[in-house]
Formats: sequence, structure tokens, C-alpha cells
Amino acid sequence: MMSGVQEMVSVLRRLPLTKDKIRSPDNINGIKMYYGGLFNPAVIITYLGYAISLFSSPVLASPSGGHCRKHQRAPTVRVKNGTYEGIYSPSYHQDFFLGVPYAKKPQRFSPPQPLDEGWDTIRPVKSYPPHCLGYGSFNIGYNMSEDCLHLNVIRPHGMTRYAKLPVVVYIHGGGLYQGGSADKRFNLSFIVEQSVRMKKPIIGVSLNYRLGAWGFLGSKEALDAGATNIGFRDQRMALHWVNENIRAFGGLSEKVTLWGGSSGAESVTAQVLAHNGQHDRLFRGAIGHSGFGGMLPRLAGGFNATTTHQTIFDNLVRSIPSCASSVNTSNALECLRNADFQQLNASIANMTEAPILALIWPPVLDGTFLTGYGANQMANGQFAKVPILVGSNSDEGSFFGPMGGVANTDDDFRRTVQQILSPTASGNINKSIHAILDDVLHLYPNIQSVGNPNLQTMPHLLQAGDEYTQQVGLQRRRVNAFIGDMFFGYLRRRANLAWSRHGVPSFAYRFDVRPYGVPETLGATHFQEVAFVFHNLDGVGYDINPFGGNDTQYTESARALATTMCAQLINFIVHQDPNGPRGSENAPANTTWPVFDPEDGGGSGRDMVLRLDGPSVEWDDVRAAAFNWFIENDLGLFGN
Repeated sequence: MMSGVQEMVSVLRRLPLTKDKIRSPDNINGIKMYYGGLFNPAVIITYLGYAISLFSSPVLASPSGGHCRKHQRAPTVRVKNGTYEGIYSPSYHQDFFLGVPYAKKPQRFSPPQPLDEGWDTIRPVKSYPPHCLGYGSFNIGYNMSEDCLHLNVIRPHGMTRYAKLPVVVYIHGGGLYQGGSADKRFNLSFIVEQSVRMKKPIIGVSLNYRLGAWGFLGSKEALDAGATNIGFRDQRMALHWVNENIRAFGGLSEKVTLWGGSSGAESVTAQVLAHNGQHDRLFRGAIGHSGFGGMLPRLAGGFNATTTHQTIFDNLVRSIPSCASSVNTSNALECLRNADFQQLNASIANMTEAPILALIWPPVLDGTFLTGYGANQMANGQFAKVPILVGSNSDEGSFFGPMGGVANTDDDFRRTVQQILSPTASGNINKSIHAILDDVLHLYPNIQSVGNPNLQTMPHLLQAGDEYTQQVGLQRRRVNAFIGDMFFGYLRRRANLAWSRHGVPSFAYRFDVRPYGVPETLGATHFQEVAFVFHNLDGVGYDINPFGGNDTQYTESARALATTMCAQLINFIVHQDPNGPRGSENAPANTTWPVFDPEDGGGSGRDMVLRLDGPSVEWDDVRAAAFNWFIENDLGLFGN
């Protein structure tokens, strides 16, 4: 008979480590599970220390899944503080340096500190580092630790410090509360391999940063101690390490491009906005998928929701028996820093059960790292003046359903929108809540052809009696469109407009593919571009290969699109232009990707739409009136 721990391990082993199985047809609750919503985090944390060790395997330690050849000497590099020895991968003919510390062992709820000690021995860096502590499905199956400030470097084999290759630094997503650089879906070997095939070799870097309360604690106490936005500060420290040391690996510090998806793209935005746009030449370009353009709306009251942050902080302090008496005292933060790990971890896990769209550990306006609202900084040109390549997916909002309950009527839609918007919004933009809702109903008509999923990716019209409709309502497409635009679409367009106004090149895209294994009801939803841009043709890390199935025409078209999209990213990393140099044999042949210019098309601008039949240029006018309404009102609506 199994013990309680063995039973939990048995359950955890059957859980999907990626969202592909979660997103099976009609499994709406599975989408919530992707964000940890159906699991009690306290229960998972209780068993995780035992269970995670059973998941560990050599595959997690090496992106290639191969072994070093005996005759192949392990690669070494001499960095600022000492020498590291990595792994040679015969599968990819690449060198891996995995789990390289970029800061001192972190002090809890404190900003990162630079490495300041050297060593004379050769230190091995041959396995992926543990994830930082997180509370969603991205972390199941991976070791986790407070000591997690490490990065990984993937390079073509045999590069010397004189190679001077362009570098891309990938920042993982996961809502700022889950994920890590060991996630196999973010394996940089594929894009590095493609860069070599294109004769444009690059070096890839991925990194960990502190998550949830560990990385984004908000309160007066945290603000006074300079302990806000710690996760973003971790990322900044990693960028400084890359700037100082990447030459040893064969990279060029003057040619670093940031890259991230979802909250990783939000993180890229934070780095672009940090310190009023003073980027210290840490990077020269930025790529953002589904999240670039601002801090994502999370709490009522917006980016500076100080009252809410304080309440959450006080509740956390109160939940720790040894700290309860220090609530509202100057000792509260220090008490948390010294609290028993198991108690603190369990308390944070319980508090992290909040729904995805009301995450309780968001970035904050702290006046040091983030000095102003995104809307104001972009309007005033207070951002790093580097080229960007940014976009979102056609059906982003379908990923987060059924948020707000079943919506069958206009009244249901109004109620759903009112629940989503900040309750303080009407006072901030000098409109009654009824007037705001009237605006939204006008901008988002109940017309299925302009909702999410779009009719390209889900031709079926929702009807009474559909199983899906019974779960989410006849107006779900309308709700999805609003949610997707609010979280991703308008922020992307706001960034393109700001870059154009200040004379900085930017490129926009719309990904419009429903990969294999994704149900029709989700369409071209959130996260689905990841396998394509990484050129992960074998679906490594996915339970269902996005390029799989029995439809050979789909597989061939999807693989061809992935090759094109990956080439476009490599061109941007190398040339700061997704087209590559004019006349280049490696430039995608289908079409030329235009620099975003709002003067094109009478104010709409142009983007690249990415479909199975290949990329093509379109007017950036999908729900443009709604995007513009958000841009005009976002500071009042979201404090963003």
C-alpha cells in the first residue's frame, strides 16, 4: 500500500510538465491548471522536496541528451573571476556552460550582489541550475532553490574570445511566479544550431531570476529597504555579468539582444524602461513575444497600488507565527528574511492561489529601478532607444477563459468587463463606470468574426447547445478579444507607436497559427509561437509535438514557417533587422518586413502576419479603434 508521499509522487508523475496535454480539447480547467490554479500549492510544496528528486534525469542536465566523447576535451573559459569547464555536445556540435553563477548567493528579500571573489581552480558548470522558487506547473519536475541566480551559455563549438559573435539573452516567462532556464521548451541549442546553418553564428544565454513574493515583494517596508522589483534587478545583474564576461565565450558585449515571451517580454520591457531608459549599453536590441510594451495589469489600482501591496505584505507577515507580532513595525521585513523556510514557503504558496489575472506579487513603481508609469515614459521617450521586434498572437485572450463566468448576453459581457477593470477606473479617467462600459461594448461588438478565436483558426460559429458554449457562453469570443487586447495587443501597438514617434526602428507581427494539439476553441492562443521561434521541430519538452500529427501538409508548412520565423529572429539578432542585409541569401524570400510607420495606411501602420501559408504584410488595423482607446485611457484604467 502506497504511503501518502508515494501516492503524491505517483500523481505528480502523471501530471503534464508542459501545457500541451493540459490544453487538450474542451479541457477548460486544464488551462487554469497550467497556472497552478487547480492545485493547492501548500499540498504540492509539502511533497515537492521528496518528489522533485525522482524527476531528475540526465536529460535535464544536458540539452543534447548526449554524452561527452572521451576524446573530446571539455571546453573551458576564463572569466573575470576564474575558470569554468563546460560540456561538449556532439549532437549539436556545441559547447554548454550550465549553471554559471552571475551573482552571490542571494540574501532573502534583498537585491542581488555582484560576485567579488576569484578562484584558482577549474570549476565545473555542467548541469542546469535549479529553478527559483515558483508555484505553477512550469516548476513541477524541476529542482528549486533560493540559491538560484545562475545562467547558461550555449555557443557553437570551439569559439575563442576573438570570435566576437552576436549574443541573445533569453528571459523566460511564467507570470513572474513560475518557470526557469532549465525548461526544455526554451532550449537555445535549436536557434544556435540554425544560426550556424545560416552562416550567422550566435551565442545564446538563458537565466533564472527570483519569482513571486521572493522576487516581487511590495510594501512600504520593501520600498524603504530598496527591496522592490528584485526579480528585475536579478535580470539586470545577469546582464552586467554578460557584459563583463561574454567575450571569454566568444561573444561581443556590444551586440547583445534581449529576448523574452509573455512575462519574459514584460521583463524585457522592464529592462528597456529601467532607470528612465538608461541601459548602460547592456543591450542593443530587444525581442518581445506577447507581453512587450508595459507592466501587465494585475491589481486594482494599477502599477502603484500601494494600499493593496501593503495589505498583501501585512497578511504574509501575519501568517508566519514568529513574525505575527511585527506587523506594522520596522522589524517586519527583517523578520521575514529570517523566518523558517518551510513556514514562509507554505504561506507564499497558499497566497499564490490567486487567479491568474489578479496575481498578487506584481512589479511596483519604486522610483529607483522603475521610475515612472510606462505610458508616460514611452510618451516622453524615457526608454532605451534600441530597435525592437515585438508582437502577439491572434487569439491571446482565449488562453485565459472562462474568466468572468459564462457570458451569453450583453449584460453578461458588461458584468465580465466590469469585474476585470479596476474599480477605481471611473474616477481616474473622469468617466462613470457606465460610460466606460458603453465604450467597451461599442468597441467590442458581438460579432464572432472579429472575436477570439478568429474564424481563420476556428471556423465554427458558436451556437446554443455546443459543449464549449455551455461552459463559457455564446459571447466568449467577445470576452476573449477584450482580455487579449487588454493584456497584450494594445501594449504591443503602444510600443510600436512610441518607438516610431522617437525615431527608433521597430517591427511588429501577428502570429496566426493553431499548432497541432491545440483545440479549435483556443485558436492561435497565448504561448503557441514559442516552438516556432525556437525552431523546436521535434517538440522537445512538449507532451504533444506542435509539429506532429498525420497531416503531412500541415507538418511541412509548420516546419517551414518555423524555419522562416527563426531566421527572422537570427537576422534581427545579427543585423537588427529581421530581413537581414539587402540581397542576403539568408533573408526570408517570401516578403520584406517593413519598419513600423503609423503614417502607412492613414495611421494604422503595417505588421507581419505569420500563417501556415507563409508570412505576409498586413495593415495593423485589427481592432485598431479598441487598441487606441486603451492607449488613450490606460493610465487611468490600469495605472500603467
